[in-house]
Amino acid sequence: SYAPLDFGAARFCELRVWAMFDQVSDDMKQYWDYATGMASGPRMPLWIEPSKKLTPRDLMEFKANHLQGTELDMSKDVGAGPLGLPYRWRPMTWKYDGKDYFHERTTATQQTAFSWVAQMRNWLPNPIGGIFWYGLDDANLSVHAPFYAGITHVPYSHSEENGDILTYSETSAFWTFQRVSHFAYLFYDRAIVDIKMKQNELRDRYEAMIPAIDAAAKVLYENNPKMAADFLTEFSNNTASQLVNDWRDLGNFLLVKYLDGNVKQEKDGEFLRNPWGFPLNPKHPNYPDDWKKVIIEGTGDKFLVPNQ
Repeated sequence: SYAPLDFGAARFCELRVWAMFDQVSDDMKQYWDYATGMASGPRMPLWIEPSKKLTPRDLMEFKANHLQGTELDMSKDVGAGPLGLPYRWRPMTWKYDGKDYFHERTTATQQTAFSWVAQMRNWLPNPIGGIFWYGLDDANLSVHAPFYAGITHVPYSHSEENGDILTYSETSAFWTFQRVSHFAYLFYDRAIVDIKMKQNELRDRYEAMIPAIDAAAKVLYENNPKMAADFLTEFSNNTASQLVNDWRDLGNFLLVKYLDGNVKQEKDGEFLRNPWGFPLNPKHPNYPDDWKKVIIEGTGDKFLVPNQ
């Protein structure tokens, strides 16, 4: 697309490409000033040869980037608040005291509607060799479900008729992922641990299932292509529908665990009770010292306990 190279084109676009390339190349440091809009060169290449063979999971992880590991890490400055939130709400550019400022535009962003990874394997028949890994909402907080190229329809959870941007639906994949993400933004550095654990569990499950589905579908396809299409449709739709159920359960779990800013004690997803059946005392995580410093610098002695 047309984008003359100015500060915004580099910082808001090229930097996201740099963040992806940097994860699979040792040569990207030389392009840092260019990608951050601080220099006009050396120009970053249009493509690179990665240092390893990439998997669909690698590409999913690229989409979760918040410039972590760099000096621009979105979770490290004061804008992240006390819970390390690597997001900034719109508008992206703003003014203060007559000067222009901006927030970073990272790869992972709250306003993502959907993202995907297209996996194409030419050694299999086309209906089986293509897998469209499809995720809803913020790619950092999503799980990409595998939809085979040969399916004939999608499940109701992913149907255009199931809710829309102004109509909430409890059975909609879009709204289910939105609900979990929205909650995560409130207690990010706590909730992200649980979310990533579930995300990896589901990704592991799908990766383990795909070879068996490939093999079974190939046998069916050689004898009856329609039966293979029905088989792939059933697998893809059941997997996607179950993902929505799993993510809804995760949202309910997060609500209970982090209710009112407390952290209920649990082990392996089960909340712990005392011998009388009551919940164990919740934990009350303290604010980090750097945030306490921000409060004190902004308020002076307003909250200082006297006579110390």
